[in-house]
Amino acid sequence: MGLFSKLFKGPEPDQQKSDANAAKMRKLFDAAMENGENYRIVFGYTEDVSRFNYGFVHGSRTRIGNLIVGWSEEEEAVAVLPTVPDLSEAGEPVIYRRSEILKAYRNKYPTDAFVIYPDRSGYIAINVPDWLDDESLYVYVCQEQELKDFAEFFGSRFQKK
Repeated sequence: MGLFSKLFKGPEPDQQKSDANAAKMRKLFDAAMENGENYRIVFGYTEDVSRFNYGFVHGSRTRIGNLIVGWSEEEEAVAVLPTVPDLSEAGEPVIYRRSEILKAYRNKYPTDAFVIYPDRSGYIAINVPDWLDDESLYVYVCQEQELKDFAEFFGSRFQKK
């Protein structure tokens, strides 16, 4: 039975590649954030889905935004740093402090996302996977424990309904 379970298990993460990308994420985050070393980090992404209807042609386009998401229990803050799948560059961080947000919650349907409303006019939905195998669209990193830790922090210390 052991042989068959290995055959049907599916792809497994390359831990060396994952560790190298985790180190790159840490370096990018620390360079972009003041006191970045005080934050724990996890990879996340956000999706922007636009629908179109051209008579007989219906469909949608999805744009993926890769994020390095940091959280600090001491500051009760989540910092979001946009990046690219190969981690060659990063944008400017946005910090969401618990005391300054309107609402935050974990949405389980249709996707598992951590949603933050900083005000009444906008929101960010952050998807945090344990591992994705598509390096062309996402950062390649295995982060099962980091996902659990972020979910626990978000639910217990950050979530507002």
